[in-house]
Amino acid sequence: MTELEEKLEKLRERLRELAPSGIALAYSGGVDSALLLAVLAELRREKTFPLLALTMRSVVSPQAADGVPADVPHETVFVEPLAVPELRDNAAERCYVCKKIFFARFAEIARSRGLHTLADGTNTDDLGEDRPGLRAARELGVVSPLAELGFRKAEIRAAAHLFGLPCAEKPSAPCLATRFPTGTRITENALRAVADGEDFLRKILPKNADLRLRVHGEIARIEVAPENFQKILAARKEIAGTLRTLGFKRVALDIAGRN
Repeated sequence: MTELEEKLEKLRERLRELAPSGIALAYSGGVDSALLLAVLAELRREKTFPLLALTMRSVVSPQAADGVPADVPHETVFVEPLAVPELRDNAAERCYVCKKIFFARFAEIARSRGLHTLADGTNTDDLGEDRPGLRAARELGVVSPLAELGFRKAEIRAAAHLFGLPCAEKPSAPCLATRFPTGTRITENALRAVADGEDFLRKILPKNADLRLRVHGEIARIEVAPENFQKILAARKEIAGTLRTLGFKRVALDIAGRN
C-alpha cells in the first residue's frame, strides 16, 4: 500500500467515525471538497448514513458547483454579501465575516436536518497561509478531515485522479472579491465585469490554466503562468477590446506571472 493509499484509508476511518451522527459538507466543487464528497459517497454506499452537500452561491462566487453524485442530497444556499458593509467595502476582515455568515447558515441547516458534523475541504497547505476564513470555521466548530490527516494539495489532486474526478487538475477559484484591493468598494457590476473577463480569457488559455484578473481602478491586470504569456500576447488586441467593453480603460499583463 502506498503512502497516499494509507492516508486515504485513514480518511475513510475518520469519516466512518463521524458518519453515524450525520455529516453536512461545505461543497464548492473544487478538488478538496470533491475528494471528500467522493469518499463520503463511497462509504455511504457501503452503509447508509445522513449526508448533505451544501453549496454557497452569491455574486462573489457565481459559478455552479458541479460533480455531486446523483445519490447524494445537495442544496444551494444563496447569500447577498454586498448587503454587509465589511464585504461591500472589501474590508481587511472581509473573508472572516463572509465565512462566518455562510458557515453559520450551513450549521443552521445541518442542525435542522439532524446532522451533527459540518465539514469542509481545508487542507494542510491552507493552514500555512493567511486565511481569516479558517478562524471563522474553527469558531463554528467546522471539521476539516483533510487538514487533520495532513493532506497536502498535491496529494489531494493525486487522490482525485485515483477516484477519476474530472476536477483533479482544476485550479483554485477564490471568490471574486479577492481581485480587488482591500478597502475598494465592490459593486455587482464590477464583480460581473471580472467574471465575464475571466470567462473570456479562459477561452484563450489551456484548460484548467490558473488565472486571475486583478482590478486597479480602470486598469485590468492579467495574472497567468509565464508559459501562457505567449497566448495572451498573441490575442492582445482581442483581449484589450473585450475588456474595454467591460469597462476597463487599460489592460496589463503581470510579468511576474502566477507560480
